[in-house]
Amino acid sequence: MTSTALPAHVPTAGSATTTGPADEPAPGASPAPGSGRLPRPRPRGPLSAALLAALVEPPGAADLRPVEDAVGPALDAAAGTILRDEDVQLTLTLLYELHYRGVEGVDDDWEWDPALLAVRARLEAPFEAAVRGRAGRPACDATDAAGVARRLFELAAADDGPSLSRYVAKRADAGQARELLALKSLYQLKEADPHTWAVPRLAGVPKAALVEIQADEYGGGRPGRMHAELFAQAMRGVGLDDTYGRYVDAVPAVVLAALNTMSLFGLHRRLRGAIVGHLAAFEMTSSVPSRLYGNGFRRLGHDADTTWYFDEHVEADAVHEQIAARDLAGRLVEQEPALRDDVLLCAAACLAVEGDVAAHALERWQQGASALRVPLAPAVEPQQGTGPAAAQEGDAPRG
Repeated sequence: MTSTALPAHVPTAGSATTTGPADEPAPGASPAPGSGRLPRPRPRGPLSAALLAALVEPPGAADLRPVEDAVGPALDAAAGTILRDEDVQLTLTLLYELHYRGVEGVDDDWEWDPALLAVRARLEAPFEAAVRGRAGRPACDATDAAGVARRLFELAAADDGPSLSRYVAKRADAGQARELLALKSLYQLKEADPHTWAVPRLAGVPKAALVEIQADEYGGGRPGRMHAELFAQAMRGVGLDDTYGRYVDAVPAVVLAALNTMSLFGLHRRLRGAIVGHLAAFEMTSSVPSRLYGNGFRRLGHDADTTWYFDEHVEADAVHEQIAARDLAGRLVEQEPALRDDVLLCAAACLAVEGDVAAHALERWQQGASALRVPLAPAVEPQQGTGPAAAQEGDAPRG
């Protein structure tokens, strides 16, 4: 497996993006996806620098005052642009990651430290307000499952955001295709995890519907069919390092904001309607784009092992979108009508923040620039059949 290492220097917030190759192959195989912690990132401003400095100490011994003191100035600097602020978004990513697999070199006891949670709450309030503002105010009069599902499908159909998948299918070069996977990797290597937080918060039909969707996402009990593993296999197929969180220093703030939106919705019980709406929109806008992404990678010469991730989603998400809209979101609103507005608004939020990522990538690529904060090294020969998924008995790409 080819592994690519990030350079010693990554631009801080506000600095120019490097235009030349910044990755160099590193020897040895990476840990299996799903193991290990988020690699410790480089700071992107005073707030994330203060947080990273504090997190290397045990919770009882660390002084959080520099972090607390940095929150206000960071929010002032991010006013009106918090969804694109590198410093705030990296800080939120680090705080949320404590609830997932942890951060390299950080004591797990930080997860529930009251003072650190208070810092997170101060950042979450303006972040949530910005996400809601970005979504607009989608109206819905229905409180029955069929009516809610119909409105969700209307929102998805009306989304006029830029189509990254069509660009990849027809025009992307090999380097841009690799960048696409790097941009997506922070979420896809833990695919489904943010939405799974909702399982214990639901009951009855919505709970069963969510479990049905998530069971497919996790491979139905077969590790080689987990969607995160299929994505890791696609990364290996284009010569990228599939280590969990490997490209955290390379992705821009808009990518972190999309990831943080899921974590915000998933980690708060009061936002259970929001995470359900997010998942419904996510599933409704996956099947057709996945077909286009797969076609783009085939156009560039990649085999079925590399395109398997996308091909799997063409079929799976065509089914999931129906379950998510009617049995999950629609039936949840029937159970708890007060959650309707969150379901609809946060479905719109999903479309908006994911659209921001697509718009960023397309704008950079059309300018002849990298969509990453640091561009990748030149593409290597595709790695054929490198994934453990393909090696397991009964697991084979559909190609």
